[in-house]
Amino acid sequence: MPELPEVEVVRSGLAATAAGRVVEAVVLRAPALRWPIPADLDARLAGRTLRAVERRGKYLLLGFDHGRLIVHLGMSGTIAWTRRDAPLRAHDHVDLVFADGVLRLNDPRRFGAVLWHDAADGDAAAHPLLRSLGVEPFSEAFDGALLHAASRGRRVAIKQLLLSGTVVVGVGNIYASESLFRAGIRPTTPARRLSLARCERLADAIRVTLSAAIAAGGSTLRDFVSSEGTSGYFQLECNVYDRAGQPCRVCGAPVRTLRQQQRATYWCAGCQH
Repeated sequence: MPELPEVEVVRSGLAATAAGRVVEAVVLRAPALRWPIPADLDARLAGRTLRAVERRGKYLLLGFDHGRLIVHLGMSGTIAWTRRDAPLRAHDHVDLVFADGVLRLNDPRRFGAVLWHDAADGDAAAHPLLRSLGVEPFSEAFDGALLHAASRGRRVAIKQLLLSGTVVVGVGNIYASESLFRAGIRPTTPARRLSLARCERLADAIRVTLSAAIAAGGSTLRDFVSSEGTSGYFQLECNVYDRAGQPCRVCGAPVRTLRQQQRATYWCAGCQH
């Protein structure tokens, strides 16, 4: 599933390519993905200018004067800028057609979403899919103090708290394992046991890890590609993720793996305590 770095890479590409252009038409080839797609999107968007491409957590927000198109890429979706005469592929479900190109959403599993939030309904941040999300990791609101306060009394393992997205968004499975390694924290540690100092290290590690992943174009484990069709390579730089049995890049001890709520966790017993 594309996580924050992958979605940010896509957002940046779409902002450079499509923002400021006028939508000529919207073509729907499927009535629904995870939820029904508004059938009147063509009427809503034809003739309107795409003002900005933003991100909230793992959601893309395509901004128009009269509302936001909320897009989620699901498990394996992609949204890419392509030629108007580009041949259709299987699972090409939605097109935003512009004068000199198309934004095309492809979603093989149909776990993604294309939804409309009208400006008359208030800020898009109040949309049911967005209003309960945690803070953005690069915002001023996110720091060790917030993480420490949110973890008080929480018996859940710290990795699971990060994955929940209720405290901070975007720390998916890869980036949780890598952030905890950078911070020297064992992923099974109960959240409530973390001191303020360790939470500060973890908050810094999260920002460093996500920044590095964005700079590397995200992680391509299966089918993620950017809006230009390029793969990410952060997975080649991982310290622990998907390296079970291999020597730790820092101490040489074999990287270990375990399952936490059906998700693979990777860690180093020599570096994480």
